[in-house]
Amino acid sequence: MTVKRQLSMVLDLNKCIGCHTCSAACKLMWTNRNGREFMYWNNVESQPGKGYPRDYENMGGGFDAEGALRLGRQPSQEDYGIPWEYNYEDALMTGTDPWLRPNVKPTWGANWDEDEGEGDYPNSYYFYLPRLCNHCANPACLAACTRNAIYKRQEDGIVLVDQERCRGYRYCVNACPYKKIYFNEQISKSEKCIFCYPRIEKGLPTACAQQCVGRIRWIGYRDDEEGPIHKLVEKYKVALPLHAEWGTQPNVFYVPPLSPPKFGENGEQLAESRIPLSYLESLFGPRTGEVLDTLQAARQAKAHGEGSELMDILIGYKHAEMFKLS
Repeated sequence: MTVKRQLSMVLDLNKCIGCHTCSAACKLMWTNRNGREFMYWNNVESQPGKGYPRDYENMGGGFDAEGALRLGRQPSQEDYGIPWEYNYEDALMTGTDPWLRPNVKPTWGANWDEDEGEGDYPNSYYFYLPRLCNHCANPACLAACTRNAIYKRQEDGIVLVDQERCRGYRYCVNACPYKKIYFNEQISKSEKCIFCYPRIEKGLPTACAQQCVGRIRWIGYRDDEEGPIHKLVEKYKVALPLHAEWGTQPNVFYVPPLSPPKFGENGEQLAESRIPLSYLESLFGPRTGEVLDTLQAARQAKAHGEGSELMDILIGYKHAEMFKLS
């Protein structure tokens, strides 16, 4: 879908500490009430893991190799995790229950498998993967909507849902392979990340990026050759889309995580990364190994006192310079 400019985001997974400040900022601003309690427009997953909603990678959607739309399945409330309250009154006010307990027996929720990962000590591993709507160049949600309620803004490519046109058919939920569009039962309409466009219009970054304590997020336009997005995605080519094989052409990109080496039986370091390259390639595609080599070379150059524009960008010395919104 042709737009005048495309706003994009890059996230460096080497800097994410899994603090969930981004998720809290998004939820407090957009999804903490009115049927959105189960929604996380932005969430941070531990990978390897089942993600949010649970096992979304196997729910289908997107486009096939010929470009035909594929409708996947809709997540259940259990896949998202049914929201619960705690017995605050009994535990904190009256003292009749010494423990803070959920009012239901939860069986799943966002971050349920946090920090589990895979592998055995001392070679166990995991990393954090923040996810939000990719504001795709070829959005499956838009292609699936029979009401023409989903559109890309011409000025910045942000994908939005026209609430006046939406009738809650939920084809969009089935079609999005990332499951980043949600159905609000209270209003019978679909809702999703709006890339904080009211903030963007004022020259401010998204709430998730502004509040990120690890400075892992850059925002800018793909065509701005002096901006961080163009340099990370196009010039140095170290930022990759998540599951590009799903055919939606995402505009959220990731710098894949480097890994410490494995240890042998006697504690010796092995010439093998703890995070299997094959697993990272399953997420970010066949160029992942090349990207990791580029990152290692840039790190070594910086460590030896050599100049590295790439590392200067990735370090993010000044938070404000990570957002170029004009």
